Amino acid sequence: HEMLVGRMIEKGYDADFSERIFKQIQGFGEYGFPESHAAGFAQLAYASCWIKRHHPDAFLAALLNSQPMGFYAPAQLVRDARAHGVEVRPVDVTASAGQSTLEALAVSASVPAPGALQAVRLGLDRVAGLSVDAARRIVDARAQRAFTGAEDLTRRAALDAHALQCLAQADALRALTGHRHQAAWAVAGIDTRPTPMLRETRADERAVTLPAPAEAEETLADYRALGLTLNRHPLALLREQLAAFRVQPASVLRDYPNGRLARASGLVTHRQRPETAKGTMFVTLEDDTGTINAIVWPAVVDSQRKPLLAAKLLTLFGRWQRQEGPDGQAEGAVMHLVVMKAIDHSDLLQGLVTRSRDFR
Repeated sequence: HEMLVGRMIEKGYDADFSERIFKQIQGFGEYGFPESHAAGFAQLAYASCWIKRHHPDAFLAALLNSQPMGFYAPAQLVRDARAHGVEVRPVDVTASAGQSTLEALAVSASVPAPGALQAVRLGLDRVAGLSVDAARRIVDARAQRAFTGAEDLTRRAALDAHALQCLAQADALRALTGHRHQAAWAVAGIDTRPTPMLRETRADERAVTLPAPAEAEETLADYRALGLTLNRHPLALLREQLAAFRVQPASVLRDYPNGRLARASGLVTHRQRPETAKGTMFVTLEDDTGTINAIVWPAVVDSQRKPLLAAKLLTLFGRWQRQEGPDGQAEGAVMHLVVMKAIDHSDLLQGLVTRSRDFR
């Protein structure tokens, strides 16, 4: 302040003018940054966009391996990649590395064709509760020879009961035991400190066949163990219940004209309430067909605070706003829902664990 304002006054500038200049610079300093910094960001954004456009498989694997980071959660990254033609394969103790990797689409193709997408194999690091050391031992043991069963895996990778339960809950043992229920049963009977006599006794036990879990149960278990699912989106399983509230999916709302009343339900993926927005909240919902961006003015935020801040599954009533793209084209249109009412429908998820990215 002294260097700028003091010397401006010394050079004959008016004191009020000098103070206004200082305050303008001070205000810009709250959000501005040097041109070199902006150029660096632009270069990273350009490179990232190019990779996502031409190598969406590698882009997904890299982002998954860099978590936690960024604006989007792994579940959203996976859904977006699949929507753009990337095959995503589940966590599997017989195939997964410590982190997510690329695999040839065809079993016989050791080298992918130029420009062809590869499948993304989810890594063992996606399994909630599984330690890095346990994942490393699994990969090292498998490199020596293939696993013959859950017990062989346990012995050679030196896994404890906790690690086995984590793998079973994540459906990572399917290739060795069958579905989740079978996996849970198989690992429950493994003594992690075996003696030859115990192993011999286990060999004489009769096999038990358990019913496979229902799709909804599979989805819930995937989210709890992996934070994502390769099955249908949770909202696809709730369409019948949500129909009672006359909500429309994102794919239908995209064609709504400006000004129409609208209702939408979805998992809350982001909440933003930046200081510069003067109390306005921005909420992003995701359903099985896409995303819905919503604007909540301060008065509505104050009156609907509890559902807006706490809901995992949120239903919003409001008015659709749509601004067409260049030359009035639908492509590039900006669309959002201006919220008038919010309802917390998290109970429909039956305990599904989801987390939004909240930015204040």
